[in-house]
Amino acid sequence: MKKIEIAEKDLRGRTFEEMFTKLSRNKGFLKAYVEERARRRLAKQIRELRIAQHLTQKTVAKRADMPQSVIARIESGDRAISVETLGRIAHTFGKEVQLV
Repeated sequence: MKKIEIAEKDLRGRTFEEMFTKLSRNKGFLKAYVEERARRRLAKQIRELRIAQHLTQKTVAKRADMPQSVIARIESGDRAISVETLGRIAHTFGKEVQLV
C-alpha cells in the first residue's frame, strides 16, 4: 500500500472533516480507508465475541490451533487476516464465515 505524504503546512487550520474530504478524492486513499475500516471492524467483532463467551485469547488460540500472539495481533486490528485463519477462529465460536 502506498503511503500518502501530507506536509505539516497542509494540516494547519484544517479540520479532520476538511482533510478527509480532500483525501477522499484520491481513489487509492479511499480504497485503503475502506479496507482499514473493515479490518478494524472485524477485529472488534472477534474481540467482543471472545469476551461475550468469557474466553481468553489463549483459549481461543488453543481451540483454533494457533499461538495466542496471533489472536492478539488480529484483535489489535493492525494485521490482515487470511480467510483460513478467520474460518478457524469462527469455528471456535461456533460460527461460520459468510459473505453479505
